[in-house]
Amino acid sequence: MTVIIAFIANVLVAVAKTIAAAITGSAAMVAEAAHSWADAGNEIFLLVADKQAERPKDRAHPFGYGRASFVWSLIAAFGIFTAGAIVSITHGVSELRDPQPVESPAIAYAVLGIAAILEGISFTQALMESRKLARIRGRGTFDYVLDTSDTTLRAVFFEDAAALVGLVIAGGSILLHQITGNAMWDAIGSILVGVLLGIVALLLIQRNFIFLLGTSVPAELRNAAGWSILHSPGVSRVTYLHIEFVGPNRLFLVAEVDLTGDDVEHDVARRLRDIERRIAQHQLIEAVTLSLSVDDEASLEFTQPTTKASALLASFDFPAAQA
Repeated sequence: MTVIIAFIANVLVAVAKTIAAAITGSAAMVAEAAHSWADAGNEIFLLVADKQAERPKDRAHPFGYGRASFVWSLIAAFGIFTAGAIVSITHGVSELRDPQPVESPAIAYAVLGIAAILEGISFTQALMESRKLARIRGRGTFDYVLDTSDTTLRAVFFEDAAALVGLVIAGGSILLHQITGNAMWDAIGSILVGVLLGIVALLLIQRNFIFLLGTSVPAELRNAAGWSILHSPGVSRVTYLHIEFVGPNRLFLVAEVDLTGDDVEHDVARRLRDIERRIAQHQLIEAVTLSLSVDDEASLEFTQPTTKASALLASFDFPAAQA
């Protein structure tokens, strides 16, 4: 829903800005139009990313298709950089060499005002969703959005935030042009909007690269998962634990455990498979692999999750064994 709202808002805003740019001749409005069209195209890529990530795992892709979301989001970020940042900066530099006066600035202000309302609605939706999820995990909103594996939410959040800042830049540059009579300010506004888009694009590219290369989960999530496994029925030690993201909110878990008792081999294998199945039932787990610990390895230490952040970070309470 967040992406759809952002897409509708960006298309409406892009059309309005394009018309205003054609009427006023404002370089800043041209940059803002390029900004909105880039964002609208980006939402299409994000919708594709969400659709790809939802595909169930199969024999060819045992970890699912979650990483496809990072790929499509990476493509979208490059789109922002090329269609938004480079176009805006190039046009601004061109106008700086040959500044042109802004015609009918009232039209530009009206369009920017309407755009602010639409972008504000989209950003509010993303902000509310981010705050809710950050509160559950005991994180600050900005830190959560920056670190989350939900690449769609992060993209919409930063794009809409940049859009609102860009509107202020565009409006301010046109106002300075009116006050001073110097068309240079309008061209500078276009360049600043391009720089802003470039910063956002590079941030999104960097975050998607991290998840594509494979990154482990936060320490509090690892601790919550380790504690739950260690205190699962039949487990006496956990000597190795690795958890990494294989998609937005999708995890691959590998652990070495020591089971209680001294059962024969086929009973141990059955008990180990039962624990795997219980872990696999968790909503975040895409794949899990357990193996037996060597008898001389010390158990890893995990602290009991006592805070809301640790306990609810992923609700890591694995289902109890079936009778």
